[in-house]
Amino acid sequence: MDVWPWISELPNSEEWAESISPPVYELASSGSGSIHLKAERTSGSNSEAAVTFTICLQGFHPFNVEKPLWVSEKCPLSAEKPFLPLLLQLLQEIISRSPTAHDSTCPRSQLQKLRPEPVAWIMDSHSPESFSCFFDIVFVMRLFWLCVCDAPGEAGSLYFQSLLAPTLEKVSSKRAPVLRTFLTTVGVDTELCFMRTLGYTITKLCISRELGVGLQTLVPLPYPNPRFYYATEAHGFWVLKGYAPVMTMKLSCSNGQKSQFSSIDAKESILRYTLAHQQLEALVQLEYTVGFFDGYIHVRARVDNIRLQVAKLGFNKNEDVDFPDERHFPSRVRIWVGPEIGATYVGGLSLGRSTENKEREVELEKIVKGSFGKLKVSDVKAAARTSTRLRTRNWRMDQDAEGNAAIFDVVLYDNATGIEVATWKAANQSGDEPVHGLRRRYAAANRPFTKTGGVVLGGDEYGEVVEWRLSKEMEGSVLKWRIGGEVWASYWPNETKSSYFETRYVEWCDEVDLPLISPKSSK
Repeated sequence: MDVWPWISELPNSEEWAESISPPVYELASSGSGSIHLKAERTSGSNSEAAVTFTICLQGFHPFNVEKPLWVSEKCPLSAEKPFLPLLLQLLQEIISRSPTAHDSTCPRSQLQKLRPEPVAWIMDSHSPESFSCFFDIVFVMRLFWLCVCDAPGEAGSLYFQSLLAPTLEKVSSKRAPVLRTFLTTVGVDTELCFMRTLGYTITKLCISRELGVGLQTLVPLPYPNPRFYYATEAHGFWVLKGYAPVMTMKLSCSNGQKSQFSSIDAKESILRYTLAHQQLEALVQLEYTVGFFDGYIHVRARVDNIRLQVAKLGFNKNEDVDFPDERHFPSRVRIWVGPEIGATYVGGLSLGRSTENKEREVELEKIVKGSFGKLKVSDVKAAARTSTRLRTRNWRMDQDAEGNAAIFDVVLYDNATGIEVATWKAANQSGDEPVHGLRRRYAAANRPFTKTGGVVLGGDEYGEVVEWRLSKEMEGSVLKWRIGGEVWASYWPNETKSSYFETRYVEWCDEVDLPLISPKSSK
């Protein structure tokens, strides 16, 4: 599918007469029917020439004749960007249908309409090939609700097989630079809605692959491995953001069978179905400073914020759902930052200390007992008792180095057993329910997570600085600094009784700018 070039090459207003047959672009077809896009010339305001797009089904039972599913607003052909209204409409409808995380403070009804200026700038600032890749992912995201929810089952399976899976593969291979620009331009609220819609769509593709959607003719689809992330530099911060539907994360350990939903009992099947509709959302924010000295340049960095959240992709936070308190939770995050591989301008790397995990409190209690009566000799007894109370943190925070890259490692431990959660494997892979201390992990007073299932590590908790010394010759240049991370998400039973557990992980890596421009030289 390559829709954008076809749309861009439609005849202009002078060449396109209303009497000619509407151009038709076949999106996908099978023996059961086809999905196609039709462009029809109409009249807009002030009788100006315009075009309207229609998504139609053809041949699927019971629609033996053409069945329209969606009609666009009119796009004026005389405008400078005639198809900008089409893109804005698609994006707005995607955002308005976004699944929201429970307890979200930004409901879809409060989102304002997208401003056309940033979207128009995106269309102008990228090559036609790059923009075509972005338009494809936007188009198939809007098609999801039409083909899966409002069409026969055969149309839905054709959509998953011939439209969604190939588009995700193309986006993953090309890293979709326009998608990155879009996310950094439209604001974080719109970004969350867009990425949760995309995560929900990918999750349904993964589930349809597991179930085979009941069709013997469906060719098994490979797991999509879209790695949606980006890094930016601004205002003295390096920021890495990433999104990963849980089902697309690599399986590290589990006691489950190969199939997610088949050949297991009904209760566990429902539990795994609930766990599938979740998405890992990560933000890593590092603060950096640059100092200029005689003979060298000093670069310092520290963790300002690491925020990890497993969002539940649902549509009504008040609905009666199965296993509402069961979700994956972050169990480890490993962040690295440093110069590009092979850099020779770094003279040294200095780390801070690893954070001590234990806090010890000693309580001293003195007790004096005495009896004073009519006895000539008083009976006085004294006793002293010392008690020691040991408190441990759930999260252990360390620093390490690999070459010239500094590594920030944060690991979750189970206080009851002392084991590292992300690497734990039960001795009996399919036995009784595992014993652990992470029950009621979102409600207990000493819980290691927020009530919504996330974790926030601030600079006051993990504020040790790492330092690099760079050659003075690099002053005035803008270096590429690599930043990346691995995040593990685990599931252990919380409120329900189950023997199921698993840990998954995802890896991201990108580049950010490091400007080495002295304030003196910029004047």
